[in-house]
Amino acid sequence: MRFPGRRKHKHYFPVHARDPLLQAAGLGGPRTKTHVVGVDQTLVDIDARVPEELIARYKLPKASSTVIAADVAERLYDELLNDKRISYEFAGGTVGNTLHNYSLLADDSSILLGVMSEEIRLGTSGYRYLSNTSSRVNLDHLHPVRGPIGRCFALVTPDGERTFAISEGRMNALPPEAIPEAVFDEASALVISSYLLRCAPDDPMPAATRRAIALAKARDVPVILTLGTRFVIAERPDFWREFITENVDILAMNEEEAEALTGEANPILACTRALDFADLILCTAGATGLYLAGFTDDAVKRETRYPLLPGAIPEFNRYEFSRPMRRNRCEKPIKVYAHISPYHGGPERITSTNGAGDAALSALLHDMAANRYHRASVPTSAKHVREFLTYSSMSQVCRYANRVSFEVLAQAAPRLTRGLPDREEGLDDEAYWAR
Repeated sequence: MRFPGRRKHKHYFPVHARDPLLQAAGLGGPRTKTHVVGVDQTLVDIDARVPEELIARYKLPKASSTVIAADVAERLYDELLNDKRISYEFAGGTVGNTLHNYSLLADDSSILLGVMSEEIRLGTSGYRYLSNTSSRVNLDHLHPVRGPIGRCFALVTPDGERTFAISEGRMNALPPEAIPEAVFDEASALVISSYLLRCAPDDPMPAATRRAIALAKARDVPVILTLGTRFVIAERPDFWREFITENVDILAMNEEEAEALTGEANPILACTRALDFADLILCTAGATGLYLAGFTDDAVKRETRYPLLPGAIPEFNRYEFSRPMRRNRCEKPIKVYAHISPYHGGPERITSTNGAGDAALSALLHDMAANRYHRASVPTSAKHVREFLTYSSMSQVCRYANRVSFEVLAQAAPRLTRGLPDREEGLDDEAYWAR
């Protein structure tokens, strides 16, 4: 595994030539394995620049998400293709994006659970999905279905508003029995999205998702929920609060989804409210930057060396050098927060914001997986005096997530096309993050 944080290349853990001191201590055995598991609706993102009249002609509610019939999707796709309005077609899905990015960052494996068309022809959605997914993402457990996977049209009008039209295809046809138990045995996290529970009554996807959650929780694997879009949450906020409280350890959202869930427009107050439901909160807030909120034990809290920040909670980042824990693993839990402004102020030109939140989450996943790997490989390390969720401090995780999100914002695709630049020998921490 490639480790995040402030380590030079030759000290990344694990090294190929095992440390003789570890071998002498009986810790030089077989390499520990870990991976991330995700359940997703397999779909292809189709980004297109369109006039206002096209939105009206297809009767699509502007700036929101709408499910469209298969025949309508075919007509829309043909029109966009013939008029050369398509900017790109890439593998999509919020969990699929996250796993792809994680495997690219960590140079490690992840496992995707979902469906895939039995017959795949050149140029079809299934072909696009497979060809745009990292080879480190294990697709062996995808469930074969007859028919196409999903397509998500992101239609951008001249005023910059994004209207989504979704053709489901067979993306929600994942049965519970297609969720294998074995993939959770060495997992460092399970990633799901709110979309998985918003299906037609006869779709098996919600039942498959609940089975995956049950298998993960039985093995003490953290469950991560990404909220997807504010419209899904605003439909049933009470349901989502109860669902998160019962099933979810870590919550990923943007400021609009946070407001729909908590009723708080201020991101830091929304994060505080969300800590009533989950143990760790990742909240992206556009031009405001990125927030992380969680719990740590009072005995191991660490004060920041950075300036204390004002806000709705004064000096909220005082303990941002702490590492987060699950609330029920703390003897005396305290709330801790971290924040970072957009990297370099954000890209000069943003083609699309699609996938930026998924990129931030993939960085958090990388740090969590690194922590599990290190704890299993060197259990006597001082890094593991408590059952921390991450390898790095909340402040450093914010920096990493912010940097990865920047990479996606600076390109046209919702997935990373390359990893972050490797650290050069002797490059200090500030110089590395300023690149």
